[in-house]
Amino acid sequence: MIRVLVVDDQPLVRQAVRDILIDGGVEVIGEAANGRDAVAQVRRSSPDVVVMDIRMPELDGIAATAQITGSSPSSATRVLILTTFEEDDYVVAALRAGASGFVGKGAEPEEIVDAVRVVHRGDALLSSAATRSLIERSVLPQLPRAEAWHDEPLRQLTDREREVLLLVARGDSNQDIAEALVISPHTAKTHVNRIMSKLQARDRAQLVIRAYESGVVIPGA
Repeated sequence: MIRVLVVDDQPLVRQAVRDILIDGGVEVIGEAANGRDAVAQVRRSSPDVVVMDIRMPELDGIAATAQITGSSPSSATRVLILTTFEEDDYVVAALRAGASGFVGKGAEPEEIVDAVRVVHRGDALLSSAATRSLIERSVLPQLPRAEAWHDEPLRQLTDREREVLLLVARGDSNQDIAEALVISPHTAKTHVNRIMSKLQARDRAQLVIRAYESGVVIPGA
């Protein structure tokens, strides 16, 4: 069973999220009212997923996410941002801090449970056109596409891995990648894992950010 820590400064919101997750078959191992407490609890109990609000006292959700995901490269704890602040800047800041997904508090209960499951299995909650659009508008490339591939660490990627990275950046799942490249889903997953290792990316969300920031993917292209 997936072990989750719920973080929000509003007690009623924490209770509502807790009930939704429990009803969805997810184990809630604790709650925190601010980012500082969340970081401390993660270090003590190592939950699988942290469902994190953004605006909180003492330490906000983005800063807490950065501490949680950056505390140890081997840490398996994933962060799912659940908030009412869905503006572009918040989305990108959360992903840059190491969050694996982003969902609004207006989402249906089953969508929240599904989001937890998605980030727990190591995927990024980036497949919707709306989320990809936010990233495309907010993360500007710094290099032309052709030159970007020659920059470290992108130059380490094989031709096939470059193809896979471009598909990940547009939000494709392993199954989508497999169908596009006529390979097995297992092979697609292997390619994605190798790319994450070479680019020192924690998960698919960070791969997307790296693709846009490096310039191998151009917003609107």
